[in-house]
Amino acid sequence: MQRRIVSIHPTAVIHPQASLGAGTSVAAFAVIEEGAILGDGCVVHAHAFVGGSVVLGKNCTVGHSAVLGGDPQDFAFNPQVRSRVIVGDGTKMHEYVTIHRGTTEGSETVVGEGCFLMGGTHLGHNVRLGSGVIIANNALLGGHVQIEDRVFIGGGSVFHQHVRVGRLAICQGASGFGKDIPPFVIAAEINGVAGLNVVGLRRAGFDVAARAEIKRAFDTLYRSGKNVSQALAASSEAEWSEVGRTFWDFVAAAKKRGLCDWIGGRRGAAGDAE
Repeated sequence: MQRRIVSIHPTAVIHPQASLGAGTSVAAFAVIEEGAILGDGCVVHAHAFVGGSVVLGKNCTVGHSAVLGGDPQDFAFNPQVRSRVIVGDGTKMHEYVTIHRGTTEGSETVVGEGCFLMGGTHLGHNVRLGSGVIIANNALLGGHVQIEDRVFIGGGSVFHQHVRVGRLAICQGASGFGKDIPPFVIAAEINGVAGLNVVGLRRAGFDVAARAEIKRAFDTLYRSGKNVSQALAASSEAEWSEVGRTFWDFVAAAKKRGLCDWIGGRRGAAGDAE
């Protein structure tokens, strides 16, 4: 273990072959296993567990009783498998967060930079979070879920394994998802899309033209009466900027689980998407 101006409570249990960056703080009864790597300025709160498979970037926070790098909840998992949890700089993981390591040899569970995981968040094996993702309390992500940059996930929501969530989407709390959620939308209820994340788009700096293009793509997919294949065909005949192509590329890749449908269509409503 490299001790470079670190603060370690005398009751903490840290393996000599763990690596702690400068300015790291480890509180009472925390456990850090052999092989764990913590970047400069990390804070590990009381009773937290950091497994030997974990690599933390700089200035990460591990909350009270959080468990990072636990074995996957996978019946086929072999404990001898070498896999990792990678967490980017500046990510905060609050109390009782659990992040499981990859389930196959050499695989990883990845959390991007600047994420904020509130208390009780669970990331199953091989989950991949982009940067700037916010997950509220007690949200549960199954194995292989992929969350793109700057997504907000409401508290108590649940995600089936292999689900994908596109950039800047927002997911309503206490909702459930077993289908992919396109970029820029508000997802809600059970596998539903309620509209566009207009406030999030404005805050992210999307101008009027970009927001109008996203709305045009949304309307083609969800409000034109076309099925997904027909909407993709129609989109191929139109001109799109980078933001529109981002939307349609995501839709085209949604093959394994399919896409969440529009809640307004379920109710026979013709409400505005914005």
